[in-house]
Formats: sequence, structure tokens, C-alpha cells
Amino acid sequence: MSNYHNLIGGQWRAGHSTSSNINPSNLADVIGDYAQGDASDVQTAVACAKDAFASWSHSCIQARHDALDKIGHEILSRKDELGELLAREEGKTRSEAVAEVMRAGQIFKFFAGECLRLSGEALPSVRPYVGVEISREPLGVVGLITPWNFPMAIPAWKIAPALAYGNCVVFKPAELTPGSAWALAEIIHRSGIPAGVFNLLMGRGRVIGEALVNHPDVAAISFTGSGAVGRGIALRAIELGKKLQLEMGGKNPQIVLDDANLAQAVELSVQSAFYSTGQRCTAASRLIVTQKIYPAFIEAMQARMAHLKIGSALAKDTDIGPVVSQAQLEQDLSYVTIAREEGGKLLSGGQRVNCHSGSGDKGYFMAPALLTDTHQAMRINREEVFGPVASVMRVKDYESALAAANDTVFGLSAGIATTSLKYATHFKRHSQAGMVMVNLPTAGVDYHVPFGGRKGSSYGPREQGHYAQEFYTTVKTAYTIA
Repeated sequence: MSNYHNLIGGQWRAGHSTSSNINPSNLADVIGDYAQGDASDVQTAVACAKDAFASWSHSCIQARHDALDKIGHEILSRKDELGELLAREEGKTRSEAVAEVMRAGQIFKFFAGECLRLSGEALPSVRPYVGVEISREPLGVVGLITPWNFPMAIPAWKIAPALAYGNCVVFKPAELTPGSAWALAEIIHRSGIPAGVFNLLMGRGRVIGEALVNHPDVAAISFTGSGAVGRGIALRAIELGKKLQLEMGGKNPQIVLDDANLAQAVELSVQSAFYSTGQRCTAASRLIVTQKIYPAFIEAMQARMAHLKIGSALAKDTDIGPVVSQAQLEQDLSYVTIAREEGGKLLSGGQRVNCHSGSGDKGYFMAPALLTDTHQAMRINREEVFGPVASVMRVKDYESALAAANDTVFGLSAGIATTSLKYATHFKRHSQAGMVMVNLPTAGVDYHVPFGGRKGSSYGPREQGHYAQEFYTTVKTAYTIA
């Protein structure tokens, strides 16, 4: 077991206390003790980032490209090692964890290319002999606050564009998954990026996060996490005039129409609802099924779920790993109880499973839950559970399915299983979600295109791809007379 420090101004610094990182597959496995910073560390880190901004914001784009490309290359070359660490601390299966690490590496390489694709516009003025130039410039110091469910990919898609466009970063990762964040920070530290450009501050959200949001020298905040915390950050950031980007979850629908390919619909529903233990903001926790295919779909779902292997995230044959923590497990189980009390029928799973690691120590394992006989007003269909819990609603036809899918305060991802071009085309246009999937799982997106939702799921510019520049840069218009 080792102690892992924060990175401030290019130096590794001990925290004012430490927190143990526990493997949710094996509670006896302590991955390490990680520094816990405080508000004074935020002051120091922001000051270091502010000092570094003057030179970094005007640095050679080739130097930025080379550093980001080096980071991406090392992440990809260490995908198995980093994937094991991620699976060990977060609980998603090894194969899912390795895939996430690869995505993080690909993101850094994509934004390395973006360094060389910076562009602007030169336009004629409506006035004679006047020229107009439109350019993009970095914001300054940005605070990045990330969740525990994608501890490599989400930091990557915030850090990489921030650096590519010339900003300096103070990065606050989730308390439950500091190991992946520290490993990423250590790679960035060795990339050739100057001291102070990137800073890692591990610690409690109410301490580090609040201090970042309130600091007058932090120009922007990008946050991914719960809606309640996001709304609180928004109120304060707007009051202080900070640029803001929020991703706050979803209650994503997966429609299955009568004409769907049954086997395909079942597989994508299982993947959407239960893989990564359902701990994805894009997970489809509402399965909306039309009445003719409903009986066959339910039967096939039960049969498919019976073959899901629940176990240690590091075991080769595991399909569903543990829930990330005791608190999350209790929340998941409580929603199953609430759904049953409101009239839902539990057809499969929904209980804690006594899986054991090789050493015989228990973890936070839960059998994926399938609830039927639910309706739109139930809490299970209104609130984000963030676990392996799926509810099924039976509807009459496509029109009622679309209405049910859109009847939510969220709008991140939505899917439809159908062989009808008519319905697929209509759904892509009329779904009130930021991302729409046709005959694909709702969870699983590319790294080079925009990520984000509508309504209560997202606020501010999109993340990922070329669209990331909308948040990490500001537009300048310059006039020159001949």
C-alpha cells in the first residue's frame, strides 16, 4: 500500500489527511491512501495555474500537440495496467475498464490534432477599408470536477481540450476513484507540460469543489455529477460570472416496438440497463415496450438475465461487477423496494448477492433487477437510480411510446429498437434527448463527436469533439482599418 499526493505547481504535495481507496469487489483490498486537500491547497493551485497561463496560452501549438500526443500514447500503451487499476477501484469489468482507458488515450490524441486545427475567420466589414478577424482564445484557469463512474474517460474529455486550447487546469476527481485520476495526473506530469499548467487536487467535494467554484481567478467550471450539486454550482457560478458546463445524469428510455428484432432488442436492452453495473448516466433504466411484443420481450429478458455472471470485476468471466460503494448499493436496493411498494412487480434480481473474491472477502454485489407493471408516475420511472435496475412499461403503440419516452425532466440519451425506417426517422427528429440511438445501446458513444443532453441533463456547451471549443475558448472580434 502506498501514499499518493496531490500535484500542485509541478510538485507532489502531501494532503492535510488521507483517504483509503477500497476495492468494491474485495473490501479487504486497499489500493492505497490518497491525499485529501483543503481550501488552502485550492488557493495555491489556482495561483500556480494563473501564473502558468501567461506563457501556456501563447505557447507553440506544436508543443501542445506533442505533449497531448505523448499522453495519449502512454495511456494506450499501458491500457491493461491502467484498466486493471480502474476495474479494481470502480468495479466495472476488466474488459470495460480497458476499453475506457483506450478511449481516454484516443481522446488525448484527438485533441493533440485539434491543437493543429485551430482556426478563425477573416471577413470584410460593411465599412470600406475595414477588415474583421474572428478568433478564439483560451479562458484562463478552469476548474474540472469529475464523477467516479468513468474515472479515466471523463477526466480525459475535460482535461485534453482544456489544455489543447491553451487553458490551465485545476482537476478535482471523485473521492471514490482517486487511483485512476492520480495515474492520469502522473502521466500528464511527465509529458513535458510546464509546471502549474495542470494541477491535481484530491479531496472532498464540499471542500475542494466549493473552493474552486468560489475562487475569483477560476474563469470556468466544468462539472459532471448529480443534478442537485450541479444546480448549486450553477447558481454560484452565474452569480460570480463564470463560464459553466454541466452534465447531470439522465433517466434514459429504450423503446422496443412490435416490429423490432427480438434478440437484438433484448441484447441492447441488457447492455444499456445493466452493463457497467448500470452506473452510467447514459444507461437505459426505462424500457418502454409496445403491447404485442411485450410478452415475448419479458420472457426473453428473463432468460438473458439468468445467464449474466455477477462477480469480481477482475474475473475473466464476469459480466456484472460490484456497485461502487455501500451507500450506492443501499440506494439501489431502496429503489427496488419503493417500486414494489408502488405496485411494480419484481421479476428478476433486485437483491444483494454474496459473491466472494479469491480471498473470501465480500464486495458490494447486486443481482440486476427487472421490474414490470410500472407506470410513468412511479418514482422508479421519474428519478435516476444509477444502478443495475430497469423498469418496464407496456404501451399501446409508437405514439404512446414516444410520449412516455419524452415525459421526463431529463434528456441525455434515448434509444429505439425497430425495423421501421418510418419510426426510426421520426424518433430521431422528435426524441427530446441530446443523443439518439437506433438499434444500438443507449450507453456507448464515440470520442470525436459531441456528448451532452437537454432539459435537466445538461447545461452549457457540449463536451467532446470539435464542439468542445465552444466551452474552452472565448470568441474575439478584431477590426482593422487599412
